[in-house]
This record gives sequence, structure tokens and C-alpha cells, in this order.
Amino acid sequence: MTEPGDNKEKVLSVVQKAIETYGNKKDELIPILSFINHRIGYLPDWALTEISSLMGIPQSRIFSVASFYDMLSTEPVGKHIIRFCESAPCHVVGGREVYQTLLDTLAIKPGETTHDGMWTFLTVSCLGVCGVGPVMMIDEDVFGNLTPNQVPEILAKYSTGGIQ
Repeated sequence: MTEPGDNKEKVLSVVQKAIETYGNKKDELIPILSFINHRIGYLPDWALTEISSLMGIPQSRIFSVASFYDMLSTEPVGKHIIRFCESAPCHVVGGREVYQTLLDTLAIKPGETTHDGMWTFLTVSCLGVCGVGPVMMIDEDVFGNLTPNQVPEILAKYSTGGIQ
């Protein structure tokens, strides 16, 4: 499967647009990386090299920032990203069972993307909504008070195009 980051011209065009939008000051690195990540789906090596050249920041520093933040990805991700909360409050109210259902349903491990490119499954330490645990977030949508039985129905809404 060809990834969006494989199209070097598109990557360079998006990097240029990000620099035009935010400028090339070091303080704008995170907004620039976010802009590119949002447009391409991740931060390909070509993007990091071009940012380094245009901003005069060592590529190692750019990679360090890009790999630090959960909202950014240096690897291709699925069309939909699932973030599952592993915190203690979610765990004690049934999170482990929901987690196992997600693993079984998606047939991947945390940090992996399904073969069809539809899902990337990530675990996080907290989503900030502990009162409605267990919790998962798909893209920008938060689902709380989850039970294992709800998982297939929720995923189906994204698979059938009901939620874009």
C-alpha cells in the first residue's frame, strides 16, 4: 500500500504551506508539525528534513519533538485512531475486559495498525474523563462507560461510513 508520505512533492508542498502559515521561527515548530501531521496523516522523514532545512533546526531536535507528543506520529497511522485509557480508574470499572475485546476484534496489539489501514490502536495513561470509565477515544470522539458488548457496534459505525 502506498502511503501519503511516499509522494515527495505533496509532502514538500504541505511543508511549504505550513511554513507560509506559521512562519519559520522556532516557537512555531509544534503548530507546523501539527499542520503537516493533520494534512498528511503522519510526519514522514522527508517532511522533517525539509523543516530542518527551512527553519535551521537540527533534524534530531525536530524528530525529538515530533516523537514526544502523542498527537503527532512519525509513522503512518490508520484512517481512525483509537486511544484507550489504561488508568487505574478505568481499569477497576471494567477497562481490562473492554481492552481485551478491542484486541480480539481488531486482531492487533497496541501501537499497531490493522492490515487494511482502517485502525491504529494506542493506549494512553489518561484521557481526562475518569468519571465515565472505561473510556476510549476514536479520532476526536470520546466513548465512556464502555462495556465489551459495545465495542463491535461502535467500531461498525466508523467502518460503514456512519462516522467520518
